[in-house]
Amino acid sequence: MVIAASSGAALRPTITGTRQMVASGHYLATLAGHAMLEAGGNAVDAGCAAGIALGVLQSDIVNVAGVAPILMRMTDSPDVVSIAGLGWWPAALDPAVFMNRHGGKLPIGVLRTVVPSAPDAWLTALSRFGTMRFADIVEPAIRYARDGFHMHALMAQTLREKAEDYGRWESTRDIYLPSGNPPNTGDLFVQSDLAATLQYMADEERAAGGDLRTGYEAARSAFYLGDIARKIVDHQQANGGLLAMEDLAAYRSEVGNAVERRFGAYSVHTCDAWCQGPTLLQALKMVENSNLKHLPRNGADYIHLLTEILKIAFRDRERFYGDPRFVDVPLQTLLSDKYAAECIAGIDPAKASDAGRANLVPEPGTEPDTSYVSVADRWGNTFSATPSDGSWHAPVVPGTGLVPSCRGTQSRLDPDHPAGLAPGKRPRLTPSPALAVADDGSVIAFGTPGGDVQIQAMLQVFLNLSLFSMDLQAAIEAPRFATYSFPSSFYPYEDRPQLLKLESRLDPGLDGDLLNRGHKVERWPDYSWLAGGVCAVVSGKAGYFGGADPRRPSYAIGW
Repeated sequence: MVIAASSGAALRPTITGTRQMVASGHYLATLAGHAMLEAGGNAVDAGCAAGIALGVLQSDIVNVAGVAPILMRMTDSPDVVSIAGLGWWPAALDPAVFMNRHGGKLPIGVLRTVVPSAPDAWLTALSRFGTMRFADIVEPAIRYARDGFHMHALMAQTLREKAEDYGRWESTRDIYLPSGNPPNTGDLFVQSDLAATLQYMADEERAAGGDLRTGYEAARSAFYLGDIARKIVDHQQANGGLLAMEDLAAYRSEVGNAVERRFGAYSVHTCDAWCQGPTLLQALKMVENSNLKHLPRNGADYIHLLTEILKIAFRDRERFYGDPRFVDVPLQTLLSDKYAAECIAGIDPAKASDAGRANLVPEPGTEPDTSYVSVADRWGNTFSATPSDGSWHAPVVPGTGLVPSCRGTQSRLDPDHPAGLAPGKRPRLTPSPALAVADDGSVIAFGTPGGDVQIQAMLQVFLNLSLFSMDLQAAIEAPRFATYSFPSSFYPYEDRPQLLKLESRLDPGLDGDLLNRGHKVERWPDYSWLAGGVCAVVSGKAGYFGGADPRRPSYAIGW
């Protein structure tokens, strides 16, 4: 594929280079990743450095002890490797506990905790393909936590909006509400305990000696077997949590090949149905079996058809997706051309599906968690990861700066649901990186924060590139829309029938047409962070290209 330099249609230029490229959800994380490349590291070294740094720089929406699904493609193999950086429910979980003891509700606090997976995911990626010591990879994150960084506007906004939740626990207040108030934009934000936690892992690596893999395992053991694990478990048990030392000791991130389907000249890869990743592939299959590419981009017919396609994909997510170790997810059928054609045949071009459902329920607060990092190095290796987990659902473990993964909020409380909870079972995750390989050998690594909007934003950007040959940065900045006409992935799983959000830059004349088809149209402001924060890198014979979404503090850098 050919990616041209920006034509002037975007707020920022597409970053171009001949050697390497990094794009992530925060400019200092991008800098951390690029520093690894400059030091001779590869895409995996750089991606892990940036990903861990995001847990410091965006610790409101990414936790060092959170989740981190990863995709990697190395030049010595055509396979795309998936690391399921997603923890499971503790062995002590009673699946009926929330129904029987909590009135069918999921209380805020430690009962939402699943096994922290991000540290193991990063170290698993490094053990397979890393070339640098963990201490060097984690050094930027330690520095950002120890010395501080200037609070950025979106994090300051999150801390203000979630101040009541952050104020529930003393250990959390001490970090996120210093002097009783959230930091303002531009304030220096320091996380000394988090710096000490990461430094301890680095010190354990140094003390172990030996080769790289020995060091990685020592850093991992510091978290899952050593002092960090003990602090987490002691805090859990003192506050009514379920996590035990045995849960941490037994955890290893699942490694396997990504799920893949063709779309035109591309092979598109996502993680498996333990996350929502395959809904992107379902949507692309339906697009390929439709006339979407012949419709005016972002016209009423285009928006209506793509919205209906997304509603079908999310309907199937709700009906079928869950941890494949517990649930038989019929992906072969869901990703088949036959099924896609049947779905397209059932779409009415003049009417929104399920238009007779209940009235729109009040819109709840949107979960702002998750970030993203993508890297392409000088050897052609590619890395794509979507680290996540907010810090307001449960208390910080005193002395660590960590909030162990609260991703239990994405399990259904009904054990019989495909995404229902069970001991040892993973929640169904929204974070879902992607990677596309073109027939000419070029590779696109892309992803975004945004919860249920993630797949929708990624789909629109990828179609802008693949169907409409847009400049990378322009494809990212182009106005977006999103449907909410399906059960939310987050507790309490609200369904907002027919709600369709459009960024204000989209033609105002669209509203009446879409309303007449049965959509409930509301407008976002221009460049709304709620529309996602897509980052992408492209590498191939034509060079290296990076794009980052101005809707969030994302940046790309390369040369």
